[in-house]
Amino acid sequence: MLARTFSAALWGVEALRVEVEVDNSPGAFLTRVVGLPDAGVRESLHRVSTALQNSGFRPPFGRTTINLAPADLRKEGPSFDLPIALAILGATEQLESRLLGDFWAMGELALSGELRPIRGVLSAVLEAKRQGAKHVLLPAANAREAAVVEGIRIHPAGHLAQAAAFLRDPDSSPQPDGATSTSVPEPAWEQDFADVKGQLAAKRALEIAVAGGHNVLLIGPPGSGKSMLAQRLPSIFPPMTLEEAIETTRIHSVANLLPDGQGLIRRRPFRSPHHSTSDAGLVGGGPRLLPGEASLAHHGVLFLDELPEFSRNALEALRQPLEDGTLTLSRAAGTVTFPASFMLVAAMNPSPTGGFDDAARGKCTPGAMRRYLNRISGPLLDRIDLHVEVPAVDRELLLRSEAGESSAAMRGRVEAARAVQARRLAGRRKIRNNARMGPREIARFCALSPSCARFLSQALSDLGLSARAFHRVLKVARTIADLAGREELREEDLAEAIGFRSLDRRLWGE
Repeated sequence: MLARTFSAALWGVEALRVEVEVDNSPGAFLTRVVGLPDAGVRESLHRVSTALQNSGFRPPFGRTTINLAPADLRKEGPSFDLPIALAILGATEQLESRLLGDFWAMGELALSGELRPIRGVLSAVLEAKRQGAKHVLLPAANAREAAVVEGIRIHPAGHLAQAAAFLRDPDSSPQPDGATSTSVPEPAWEQDFADVKGQLAAKRALEIAVAGGHNVLLIGPPGSGKSMLAQRLPSIFPPMTLEEAIETTRIHSVANLLPDGQGLIRRRPFRSPHHSTSDAGLVGGGPRLLPGEASLAHHGVLFLDELPEFSRNALEALRQPLEDGTLTLSRAAGTVTFPASFMLVAAMNPSPTGGFDDAARGKCTPGAMRRYLNRISGPLLDRIDLHVEVPAVDRELLLRSEAGESSAAMRGRVEAARAVQARRLAGRRKIRNNARMGPREIARFCALSPSCARFLSQALSDLGLSARAFHRVLKVARTIADLAGREELREEDLAEAIGFRSLDRRLWGE
């Protein structure tokens, strides 16, 4: 007898529909899986057979063929355990096979029949809804994540026997509370800019960076507070929208990094990989084509401390997401595109020995300093809008008891500037802030008066900036004007924006 149900296979952060067909017929005992399964899926035969028996059902006898369609899509992992078990129950007439066609199912089975959580549930449920499905059976541990999707009935089961009972009577399953999972406010950040003594110029630069979504490079000697500043950046970001939270949650779910029991990520990611991270760890890939740190930082911050110590290949691979907000990987198995719209915050010392003038003071040779700085390519530097000096903090300032400006005050100004950008860029779905503006938006929203045009032309000529840097200066100036509540750009806005492109000329241009 033939029975079928539906499940999903992950491809990058997307889920694709998989039809699970099981045919059981008389003959010599033989069970096989076809449809490009990996070792994990082939091993499911042993788990499923034992789980069926321990759940009070009859394992299949005779010839059993399990087909996972489409046949040219590779199926990976244990998430097909549950749909295979249910389709076997239908094929062996232990369940009415007509019930299976209305359900999508996914979940890993223990030998006892218990259902274990799986990764990528949010992507799978979104695809099930897109395909018009009405019911999804899945492990109870994934219920809060799945409940984020409205308009589809979620049936969370803790055991194979319970899943079969829900098939017979869908109204008997409890409904996870999706409202609470999507309405939880963003947790407060423990770290506050009020803790930072001094560094007013750096704090101003970071406020501009967050207000416009600009990439920033912090350059200063060890102990000047670069990491401390970067770690407090998320405290001045505006809250994530529901759309941003769902996109972020999908990536973390596929990477199996979603916290236990959490349905939706409400806090913007702050990813800080070690400089020894592999290329695949930073940009994604590996045997299972999993997202890397760049994608895990989607809608948040990717902080690269000790920037010159990272792999040159990995840093160069970041050029695409810095420009487009996506990261495309091509492998023998196919091409995968990961979302990777993040704000890059990088930190580095000005020399291998740590100081700005160490070469002049004889602490390192000019050649050693040049080799150290040249680990960062010109094209990558061009894609970083703000280059900020973070000098050593005066000792007397450290002894003072007064706190600096709080994150709450800075966040208020950032949110006001972001609101202006949202109104200005309304209708442009992929452009949410000034940093993502293209040439058309720049021409429209960064118009210059004749005096500003002359001022900018002279400054760019003196600095020798590229066309890309020219556009980035305009976008930063646009953000500075937004923070000041002005629609027109002034020379003071341009001067401040150009100032953020002079440090790299002093270091790399020497």
